[in-house]
Amino acid sequence: MLATASSTEIAFLMVALIQGVFAIVWGIGAYAVATQRNAVLHWVAWSALSAFTWIVLANQFQQPPFIAVLAGVIAVMALQRGIRLFIGEKPPQRAHLVLLVVELLALWVGNAPESRPLQAALNYSVLSSLYFYTAWDLYRHARDRLQFRLPVILALPVLFGGLAYGSRVVRAIVDPQSVLTQMAADSSLNVHGALIFVVLVLSLHATLMVLVVARLVNELRRLSRHDGLTGLLNRRAMEELLDAQVERSRRAEEAFAVMMLDLDHFKRINDQHGHPVGDLALKHVASLLAEGMPTSASLARFGGEEFVVLLRGASASQASQVAERLRESLASRPLSHQGNLLALSVSIGVAQWRGRTDELAQLFLRADGALFQAKVQGRNRVVLSIETRAPQPAMA
Repeated sequence: MLATASSTEIAFLMVALIQGVFAIVWGIGAYAVATQRNAVLHWVAWSALSAFTWIVLANQFQQPPFIAVLAGVIAVMALQRGIRLFIGEKPPQRAHLVLLVVELLALWVGNAPESRPLQAALNYSVLSSLYFYTAWDLYRHARDRLQFRLPVILALPVLFGGLAYGSRVVRAIVDPQSVLTQMAADSSLNVHGALIFVVLVLSLHATLMVLVVARLVNELRRLSRHDGLTGLLNRRAMEELLDAQVERSRRAEEAFAVMMLDLDHFKRINDQHGHPVGDLALKHVASLLAEGMPTSASLARFGGEEFVVLLRGASASQASQVAERLRESLASRPLSHQGNLLALSVSIGVAQWRGRTDELAQLFLRADGALFQAKVQGRNRVVLSIETRAPQPAMA
Protein backbone atom coordinates (compact mmCIF):
# COMPACT_ATOMS: atom_id res chain seq x y z
CA MET A 1 0.00 0.00 0.00
CA LEU A 2 2.79 2.43 0.94
CA ALA A 3 4.54 1.61 -2.35
CA THR A 4 1.68 3.23 -4.26
CA ALA A 5 1.05 6.03 -1.75
CA SER A 6 1.87 9.61 -2.65
CA SER A 7 4.34 11.73 -0.69
CA THR A 8 1.45 13.63 0.85
CA GLU A 9 -0.25 10.45 2.03
CA ILE A 10 2.98 9.11 3.55
CA ALA A 11 3.64 12.41 5.36
CA PHE A 12 0.09 12.50 6.73
CA LEU A 13 0.25 8.87 7.86
CA MET A 14 3.55 9.58 9.61
CA VAL A 15 1.86 12.24 11.74
CA ALA A 16 -1.05 9.88 12.43
CA LEU A 17 1.34 7.12 13.52
CA ILE A 18 3.16 9.42 15.95
CA GLN A 19 -0.10 10.61 17.48
CA GLY A 20 -1.42 7.05 17.71
CA VAL A 21 1.69 5.90 19.56
CA PHE A 22 1.48 8.79 22.00
CA ALA A 23 -2.23 8.14 22.57
CA ILE A 24 -1.20 4.70 23.86
CA VAL A 25 1.70 6.15 25.88
CA TRP A 26 -0.47 8.76 27.60
CA GLY A 27 -3.21 6.17 28.12
CA ILE A 28 -0.79 3.91 29.99
CA GLY A 29 0.49 6.91 31.93
CA ALA A 30 -3.03 7.96 32.93
CA TYR A 31 -3.72 4.62 34.59
CA ALA A 32 -0.22 4.11 35.96
CA VAL A 33 -0.36 7.41 37.86
CA ALA A 34 -3.66 8.20 39.56
CA THR A 35 -2.94 11.91 40.07
CA GLN A 36 -4.14 14.20 37.30
CA ARG A 37 -5.72 11.26 35.47
CA ASN A 38 -8.53 13.38 34.03
CA ALA A 39 -6.03 15.85 32.55
CA VAL A 40 -3.89 13.12 31.01
CA LEU A 41 -6.96 11.43 29.51
CA HIS A 42 -7.64 14.69 27.69
CA TRP A 43 -4.17 14.38 26.17
CA VAL A 44 -5.08 10.84 25.13
CA ALA A 45 -8.17 12.26 23.42
CA TRP A 46 -6.06 14.93 21.69
CA SER A 47 -3.59 12.35 20.38
CA ALA A 48 -6.29 9.88 19.28
CA LEU A 49 -8.52 12.46 17.57
CA SER A 50 -5.51 14.00 15.88
CA ALA A 51 -4.40 10.57 14.62
CA PHE A 52 -7.90 9.94 13.27
CA THR A 53 -7.90 13.33 11.52
CA TRP A 54 -4.57 12.73 9.79
CA ILE A 55 -5.56 9.21 8.70
CA VAL A 56 -8.72 10.56 7.06
CA LEU A 57 -6.82 13.46 5.49
CA ALA A 58 -4.25 11.03 4.07
CA ASN A 59 -7.03 9.40 2.06
CA GLN A 60 -9.19 12.43 1.29
CA PHE A 61 -6.95 15.48 1.56
CA GLN A 62 -8.33 16.94 -1.69
CA GLN A 63 -11.77 17.33 -0.09
CA PRO A 64 -11.54 16.74 3.69
CA PRO A 65 -14.81 15.40 5.14
CA PHE A 66 -16.73 17.35 7.75
CA ILE A 67 -16.00 14.89 10.55
CA ALA A 68 -12.22 14.96 10.05
CA VAL A 69 -11.94 18.75 10.17
CA LEU A 70 -14.19 18.97 13.21
CA ALA A 71 -12.24 16.20 14.97
CA GLY A 72 -9.01 18.13 14.39
CA VAL A 73 -10.40 21.22 16.11
CA ILE A 74 -11.89 19.25 19.01
CA ALA A 75 -8.52 17.53 19.41
CA VAL A 76 -6.74 20.84 20.04
CA MET A 77 -9.52 21.85 22.44
CA ALA A 78 -8.90 18.61 24.34
CA LEU A 79 -5.19 19.47 24.48
CA GLN A 80 -5.88 22.86 26.06
CA ARG A 81 -8.51 21.47 28.43
CA GLY A 82 -6.03 18.84 29.60
CA ILE A 83 -3.34 21.45 30.20
CA ARG A 84 -5.78 23.68 32.10
CA LEU A 85 -6.86 20.77 34.30
CA PHE A 86 -3.26 19.71 34.88
CA ILE A 87 -2.21 23.17 36.09
CA GLY A 88 -5.29 23.47 38.30
CA GLU A 89 -7.38 25.90 36.25
CA LYS A 90 -10.88 25.65 34.81
CA PRO A 91 -11.14 24.85 31.08
CA PRO A 92 -12.24 27.85 28.95
CA GLN A 93 -15.77 26.62 28.25
CA ARG A 94 -17.14 29.84 26.72
CA ALA A 95 -14.11 30.47 24.52
CA HIS A 96 -14.24 26.91 23.21
CA LEU A 97 -17.96 27.23 22.52
CA VAL A 98 -17.42 30.42 20.51
CA LEU A 99 -14.58 28.86 18.51
CA LEU A 100 -16.67 25.75 17.89
CA VAL A 101 -19.46 27.92 16.47
CA VAL A 102 -16.93 29.63 14.17
CA GLU A 103 -15.66 26.22 13.03
CA LEU A 104 -19.20 25.01 12.31
CA LEU A 105 -19.73 28.20 10.33
CA ALA A 106 -16.60 27.42 8.33
CA LEU A 107 -17.87 23.93 7.58
CA TRP A 108 -21.29 25.32 6.65
CA VAL A 109 -19.65 27.52 4.01
CA GLY A 110 -19.07 24.34 2.03
CA ASN A 111 -16.32 22.70 0.00
CA ALA A 112 -17.03 24.37 -3.33
CA PRO A 113 -13.79 25.70 -4.92
CA GLU A 114 -14.94 29.32 -4.64
CA SER A 115 -15.69 28.83 -0.92
CA ARG A 116 -12.50 27.01 0.00
CA PRO A 117 -10.35 30.11 0.76
CA LEU A 118 -12.96 31.49 3.18
CA GLN A 119 -13.45 28.08 4.78
CA ALA A 120 -9.70 27.62 5.17
CA ALA A 121 -9.27 31.11 6.66
CA LEU A 122 -11.96 30.43 9.27
CA ASN A 123 -10.65 26.95 10.07
CA TYR A 124 -7.05 28.10 10.44
CA SER A 125 -8.19 31.09 12.52
CA VAL A 126 -9.85 28.74 15.01
CA LEU A 127 -6.80 26.50 15.23
CA SER A 128 -4.43 29.46 15.50
CA SER A 129 -6.54 30.98 18.30
CA LEU A 130 -6.53 27.70 20.23
CA TYR A 131 -2.77 27.35 19.97
CA PHE A 132 -2.12 30.96 21.00
CA TYR A 133 -4.54 30.61 23.91
CA THR A 134 -2.81 27.42 25.05
CA ALA A 135 0.61 29.05 24.68
CA TRP A 136 -0.53 31.82 27.03
CA ASP A 137 -1.69 29.23 29.59
CA LEU A 138 1.70 27.50 29.50
CA TYR A 139 3.58 30.79 29.70
CA ARG A 140 1.64 31.89 32.80
CA HIS A 141 2.16 28.52 34.46
CA ALA A 142 5.89 28.52 33.75
CA ARG A 143 6.22 32.11 34.99
CA ASP A 144 4.00 32.03 38.09
CA ARG A 145 4.03 28.43 39.32
CA LEU A 146 7.20 26.83 37.97
CA GLN A 147 9.11 30.15 38.12
CA PHE A 148 11.17 29.43 35.01
CA ARG A 149 13.73 32.09 34.19
CA LEU A 150 12.60 31.96 30.55
CA PRO A 151 8.93 30.91 30.76
CA VAL A 152 8.42 31.42 27.04
CA ILE A 153 10.48 28.28 26.40
CA LEU A 154 7.71 26.06 27.76
CA ALA A 155 5.14 27.80 25.55
CA LEU A 156 7.36 27.91 22.45
CA PRO A 157 6.11 24.71 20.69
CA VAL A 158 2.47 25.74 21.07
CA LEU A 159 3.30 29.30 20.07
CA PHE A 160 4.97 27.89 16.96
CA GLY A 161 1.74 26.02 16.15
CA GLY A 162 -0.25 29.24 16.47
CA LEU A 163 2.15 31.06 14.17
CA ALA A 164 2.07 28.21 11.63
CA TYR A 165 -1.72 28.28 11.41
CA GLY A 166 -1.74 32.08 11.58
CA SER A 167 0.48 32.22 8.49
CA ARG A 168 -2.02 29.99 6.70
CA VAL A 169 -4.82 32.41 7.57
CA VAL A 170 -2.83 35.23 5.98
CA ARG A 171 -2.06 33.07 2.93
CA ALA A 172 -5.74 32.16 2.49
CA ILE A 173 -6.69 35.86 2.56
CA VAL A 174 -3.82 37.29 0.51
CA ASP A 175 -3.44 34.42 -1.96
CA PRO A 176 -6.69 32.40 -2.20
CA GLN A 177 -5.26 30.38 -5.09
CA SER A 178 -2.73 28.82 -2.70
CA VAL A 179 -5.58 27.05 -0.91
CA LEU A 180 -6.63 25.35 -4.14
CA THR A 181 -3.00 24.50 -4.87
CA GLN A 182 -2.69 22.91 -1.46
CA MET A 183 -5.55 20.55 -2.34
CA ALA A 184 -3.64 19.17 -5.31
CA ALA A 185 -2.07 15.72 -5.04
CA ASP A 186 1.53 15.72 -3.76
CA SER A 187 1.43 19.47 -3.19
CA SER A 188 4.67 20.62 -1.57
CA LEU A 189 2.56 22.70 0.82
CA ASN A 190 0.89 19.53 2.07
CA VAL A 191 4.13 17.59 2.48
CA HIS A 192 6.01 20.45 4.10
CA GLY A 193 3.04 21.22 6.33
CA ALA A 194 2.87 17.61 7.51
CA LEU A 195 6.61 17.48 8.21
CA ILE A 196 6.39 20.73 10.16
CA PHE A 197 3.51 19.22 12.10
CA VAL A 198 5.69 16.20 12.95
CA VAL A 199 8.16 18.55 14.63
CA LEU A 200 5.30 20.44 16.28
CA VAL A 201 3.67 17.27 17.63
CA LEU A 202 6.93 15.91 19.05
CA SER A 203 7.63 19.29 20.66
CA LEU A 204 4.13 19.40 22.14
CA HIS A 205 4.52 15.96 23.68
CA ALA A 206 7.90 17.02 25.06
CA THR A 207 6.20 20.07 26.60
CA LEU A 208 3.57 17.88 28.26
CA MET A 209 6.32 15.64 29.62
CA VAL A 210 8.08 18.70 31.05
CA LEU A 211 4.82 19.58 32.83
CA VAL A 212 4.60 16.08 34.30
CA VAL A 213 8.25 16.02 35.40
CA ALA A 214 7.98 19.52 36.90
CA ARG A 215 4.89 18.41 38.83
CA LEU A 216 6.71 15.34 40.17
CA VAL A 217 9.76 17.40 41.16
CA ASN A 218 7.59 19.97 42.94
CA GLU A 219 5.67 17.21 44.71
CA LEU A 220 8.90 15.58 45.90
CA ARG A 221 10.14 18.97 47.06
CA ARG A 222 6.87 19.57 48.89
CA LEU A 223 6.98 16.16 50.56
CA SER A 224 10.55 16.79 51.71
CA ARG A 225 9.44 20.01 53.45
CA HIS A 226 6.01 19.07 54.77
CA ASP A 227 4.68 16.72 57.41
CA GLY A 228 2.83 13.79 55.90
CA LEU A 229 0.07 13.67 58.52
CA THR A 230 -0.86 17.31 59.04
CA GLY A 231 0.39 18.92 55.82
CA LEU A 232 2.26 21.54 57.84
CA LEU A 233 5.92 22.40 57.36
CA ASN A 234 8.22 19.82 58.90
CA ARG A 235 11.16 20.32 61.27
CA ARG A 236 13.72 20.66 58.48
CA ALA A 237 11.73 23.35 56.68
CA MET A 238 11.14 25.31 59.89
CA GLU A 239 14.82 25.19 60.82
CA GLU A 240 15.68 26.62 57.40
CA LEU A 241 13.15 29.43 57.89
CA LEU A 242 14.49 30.18 61.36
CA ASP A 243 18.10 30.29 60.14
CA ALA A 244 17.08 32.71 57.39
CA GLN A 245 15.08 34.82 59.87
CA VAL A 246 18.06 35.11 62.24
CA GLU A 247 20.29 36.32 59.41
CA ARG A 248 17.67 38.83 58.29
CA SER A 249 17.10 40.07 61.84
CA ARG A 250 20.82 40.54 62.42
CA ARG A 251 21.04 42.70 59.30
CA ALA A 252 17.86 44.73 59.77
CA GLU A 253 17.27 44.59 63.56
CA GLU A 254 13.91 42.95 62.84
CA ALA A 255 12.15 41.51 65.88
CA PHE A 256 10.67 38.04 65.85
CA ALA A 257 9.42 35.49 68.34
CA VAL A 258 9.13 31.72 68.55
CA MET A 259 6.30 29.72 70.08
CA MET A 260 6.60 26.08 71.07
CA LEU A 261 3.27 24.30 71.48
CA ASP A 262 2.65 20.86 72.93
CA LEU A 263 -0.64 18.95 72.77
CA ASP A 264 -1.57 18.18 76.37
CA HIS A 265 -2.05 14.55 77.49
CA PHE A 266 -1.32 13.19 74.02
CA LYS A 267 -0.10 9.86 75.39
CA ARG A 268 -3.35 9.47 77.30
CA ILE A 269 -5.32 10.12 74.10
CA ASN A 270 -3.40 7.39 72.30
CA ASP A 271 -3.72 4.95 75.20
CA GLN A 272 -7.44 5.50 75.77
CA HIS A 273 -8.70 6.04 72.23
CA GLY A 274 -6.04 4.49 70.00
CA HIS A 275 -3.44 5.90 67.65
CA PRO A 276 -5.92 6.63 64.81
CA VAL A 277 -7.76 9.03 67.13
CA GLY A 278 -4.41 10.45 68.19
CA ASP A 279 -3.67 11.18 64.54
CA LEU A 280 -7.08 12.84 64.18
CA ALA A 281 -6.30 14.97 67.23
CA LEU A 282 -2.99 16.11 65.71
CA LYS A 283 -4.70 16.98 62.42
CA HIS A 284 -7.45 18.84 64.29
CA VAL A 285 -4.91 20.88 66.26
CA ALA A 286 -2.87 21.59 63.12
CA SER A 287 -5.99 22.78 61.28
CA LEU A 288 -7.06 25.14 64.08
CA LEU A 289 -3.54 26.51 64.50
CA ALA A 290 -3.23 27.17 60.76
CA GLU A 291 -6.65 28.82 60.77
CA GLY A 292 -5.67 31.26 63.53
CA MET A 293 -2.16 31.98 62.29
CA PRO A 294 -1.20 35.57 61.31
CA THR A 295 -0.37 35.92 57.63
CA SER A 296 3.28 36.71 58.36
CA ALA A 297 3.74 33.65 60.60
CA SER A 298 5.00 30.16 59.74
CA LEU A 299 3.75 26.99 61.43
CA ALA A 300 5.43 23.58 61.56
CA ARG A 301 4.96 20.23 63.21
CA PHE A 302 8.30 19.79 64.91
CA GLY A 303 7.83 16.18 65.92
CA GLY A 304 5.33 14.03 67.80
CA GLU A 305 2.76 16.30 69.43
CA GLU A 306 5.00 19.38 69.31
CA PHE A 307 4.47 22.38 67.03
CA VAL A 308 6.62 25.48 66.43
CA VAL A 309 5.50 28.90 65.24
CA LEU A 310 7.73 31.64 63.83
CA LEU A 311 6.18 35.08 64.38
CA ARG A 312 7.97 37.64 62.20
CA GLY A 313 8.07 41.22 63.43
CA ALA A 314 6.36 40.33 66.72
CA SER A 315 7.26 41.72 70.12
CA ALA A 316 7.05 39.56 73.24
CA SER A 317 3.64 40.96 74.19
CA GLN A 318 2.28 40.55 70.65
CA ALA A 319 3.52 36.95 70.51
CA SER A 320 1.88 36.24 73.88
CA GLN A 321 -1.42 37.65 72.64
CA VAL A 322 -1.31 35.45 69.54
CA ALA A 323 -0.45 32.42 71.68
CA GLU A 324 -3.32 33.09 74.08
CA ARG A 325 -5.76 33.47 71.19
CA LEU A 326 -4.63 30.13 69.73
CA ARG A 327 -4.88 28.42 73.13
CA GLU A 328 -8.43 29.69 73.66
CA SER A 329 -9.47 28.64 70.15
CA LEU A 330 -8.23 25.08 70.69
CA ALA A 331 -9.75 24.79 74.16
CA SER A 332 -13.17 25.93 72.90
CA ARG A 333 -13.34 23.65 69.86
CA PRO A 334 -13.12 19.97 70.84
CA LEU A 335 -12.53 17.16 68.39
CA SER A 336 -15.72 15.46 67.22
CA HIS A 337 -15.28 11.73 66.66
CA GLN A 338 -18.04 9.15 66.19
CA GLY A 339 -20.58 11.32 67.95
CA ASN A 340 -18.31 12.07 70.90
CA LEU A 341 -16.49 15.29 71.75
CA LEU A 342 -12.86 15.00 72.82
CA ALA A 343 -11.58 18.08 74.65
CA LEU A 344 -8.09 19.15 73.60
CA SER A 345 -5.70 21.76 74.93
CA VAL A 346 -2.16 22.96 74.33
CA SER A 347 0.61 24.35 76.48
CA ILE A 348 2.62 27.13 74.87
CA GLY A 349 6.05 28.56 75.57
CA VAL A 350 6.99 31.92 74.01
CA ALA A 351 10.44 33.46 73.58
CA GLN A 352 11.60 36.53 71.69
CA TRP A 353 14.85 37.00 69.81
CA ARG A 354 17.10 39.25 71.91
CA GLY A 355 19.27 40.93 69.31
CA ARG A 356 22.37 40.34 67.22
CA THR A 357 24.23 38.48 69.93
CA ASP A 358 21.40 35.99 70.42
CA GLU A 359 21.74 32.48 69.03
CA LEU A 360 18.98 30.31 67.64
CA ALA A 361 19.87 27.46 70.00
CA GLN A 362 19.52 29.77 73.00
CA LEU A 363 16.21 31.09 71.68
CA PHE A 364 14.90 27.53 71.47
CA LEU A 365 16.13 26.74 74.97
CA ARG A 366 14.19 29.71 76.33
CA ALA A 367 11.03 28.76 74.44
CA ASP A 368 11.38 25.14 75.57
CA GLY A 369 11.92 26.28 79.16
CA ALA A 370 8.77 28.41 78.99
CA LEU A 371 6.86 25.42 77.58
CA PHE A 372 8.11 23.28 80.47
CA GLN A 373 6.86 25.89 82.94
CA ALA A 374 3.45 25.87 81.24
CA LYS A 375 3.31 22.10 81.77
CA VAL A 376 4.44 22.36 85.39
CA GLN A 377 1.86 25.07 86.14
CA GLY A 378 -1.01 22.81 85.07
CA ARG A 379 -1.02 22.80 81.23
CA ASN A 380 -3.47 24.62 78.94
CA ARG A 381 -1.69 27.93 79.43
CA VAL A 382 0.81 30.33 77.85
CA VAL A 383 4.14 31.16 79.51
CA LEU A 384 6.48 33.88 78.26
CA SER A 385 10.19 33.32 78.80
CA ILE A 386 11.29 35.66 81.61
CA GLU A 387 14.63 36.21 79.86
CA THR A 388 12.93 37.73 76.82
CA ARG A 389 13.66 41.35 76.10
CA ALA A 390 13.35 43.54 73.02
CA PRO A 391 16.25 43.65 70.52
CA GLN A 392 18.85 46.29 71.37
CA PRO A 393 20.57 48.41 68.72
CA ALA A 394 24.10 47.30 67.96
CA MET A 395 26.89 49.43 69.40
CA ALA A 396 28.61 51.66 66.88
